[in-house]
Amino acid sequence: MLSTNPFSELSAVISPGIMQGYVILMILLVIAGTILDMMHKKSAQYFFENAKKAQKDAKRTLSGGEKASLAMQTVAGEVLASSEFKNTKRRISHLFTMYGFVFFVVSTAVLIFGYATQPDAGIWPLLWHLSALALCFGGYWFWFDIRVDVASEGVKWYNFNGRGDLFIVGLLSTATFALLWSFTMGVPVVNMLFFVLFIASSTLLFGSVYWSKFAHMFFKPAAAYQKKCIKADGSRENLPDDYDLTDPEVQKRFPDIPEYMGTNPPNMGLGINREAPRHY
Repeated sequence: MLSTNPFSELSAVISPGIMQGYVILMILLVIAGTILDMMHKKSAQYFFENAKKAQKDAKRTLSGGEKASLAMQTVAGEVLASSEFKNTKRRISHLFTMYGFVFFVVSTAVLIFGYATQPDAGIWPLLWHLSALALCFGGYWFWFDIRVDVASEGVKWYNFNGRGDLFIVGLLSTATFALLWSFTMGVPVVNMLFFVLFIASSTLLFGSVYWSKFAHMFFKPAAAYQKKCIKADGSRENLPDDYDLTDPEVQKRFPDIPEYMGTNPPNMGLGINREAPRHY
């Protein structure tokens, strides 16, 4: 079952051309939604203005090699490994969801554009099913256990937070109904119901980019890269430098340190990382 191309049976009802047209339409909706989101939130304008401001405050000029190195660090860390998540559960959940979604979209495109009428499509059907399962695993784990309002505020899992939850609901419903559609191929009526729900969910997912958090996946790497550049060139977004609070010169420059914290300030501790936020 996992190695069978579900789109090959669908081609008997819907022509490959229509399926391909639908995929192209979804791509166009994502592009249009992202552009509208950028225009509305002025994200690109903010990044460019912030970068220009940082250049004025920079203490050194980064070379092309340094910028390339920081870009590779961003791709390897924040993009591929989601290193910005310090919570292990959240990071694992995000990686399952992210890679599941990426491979699900890629394998869907390959199956529709390359093997729409072929039941045997090599490894791609297996990859399609496994990526959808990975997406569901990471997504449902996040929905039922990790969401901030569920984990720390005791909000019930079935509470829907409008635009805030639109993206994850679209992801989960698309992957879930895709699997149910594939697994019920032998039951025509039920199978068609799940197919309609699959198409409706994917249309909601890709058509609601302007209102959901879908576009953040494009902005997050840019923000992470800019943050690395700002730290490397010394501009620090107008934040003060890091100081050794026990240094006499620093205490002389900032006399309120020994006044309020003593001449040997203690370690301030774990702070927000001291315990899990579970105060219902």
